[in-house]
Amino acid sequence: MTPPHGTSGKLSFASLGSGSKGNATLVSDGETHLLIDCGFGLKEAERRLGRLGLHPRQLEALLVTHEHGDHLRGVGPMARKHGLPVYMTPGTWMAGRTGELPRCLWMTPQSSLQIKGIEIEPITVPHDAREPVQFRLSAGGSRLGLLTDLGYPSHHVVEAFRGCDALVLECNHDPHLLENGPYPPRLKRRVAGRWGHLANQQAAWLMRQLGLDRLQHIVCSHLSEHNNRPELAREVLEPLLDGDAARLAVAAQETGLDWRMIR
Repeated sequence: MTPPHGTSGKLSFASLGSGSKGNATLVSDGETHLLIDCGFGLKEAERRLGRLGLHPRQLEALLVTHEHGDHLRGVGPMARKHGLPVYMTPGTWMAGRTGELPRCLWMTPQSSLQIKGIEIEPITVPHDAREPVQFRLSAGGSRLGLLTDLGYPSHHVVEAFRGCDALVLECNHDPHLLENGPYPPRLKRRVAGRWGHLANQQAAWLMRQLGLDRLQHIVCSHLSEHNNRPELAREVLEPLLDGDAARLAVAAQETGLDWRMIR
């Protein structure tokens, strides 16, 4: 599938894949293409981009949420091979996990930046990284929220992500599966803690706080390989949608998510 063109600046988005083994999201206004995170190796990331109709040299920039490997693994290799600028917070850069970059640009949380026709606001989130952010992106009157890798839906997060037309939302784990799963106790506490990852029920609570009427697309993302299943996430979120389950999708680890356009 190729990215939408001629959309008068309307936002579209797609996922290269989402989960414990790697995460990357594409955002486009039809002319400017941004890659948010790259947690796949270089060759695999290039293959997945091709599946979505893009060559890496068509990307305007890479934006990084934080330094964990499932979001950062391919950022340095991709940027070096294809000469791409990388945007990240100083804290993420100080983690020292990207290697040398052709061009590194700072992002300041809560301060918006403009990359051609797309406005990006990095939002601070509670997660166990040096200076993690998630993103709210706007173009052509449409607003997309990318919200994964946070331990709990803080008041700050609720206020920052209100008014989105589409939301890519972490549904990392089912508490019962996590409690009875294979992770050691320390890792279970980390995942379920206030600096870890959202459970399905926390994602549902957050959706209710944000309001559902305006949301055209809701994408469950970052599902744990061991501690969640797509049907469990859907079971918790679908009752909120008043029978309109077509608005809900899952970004899978292997197949990602094809392009979605925000009207």
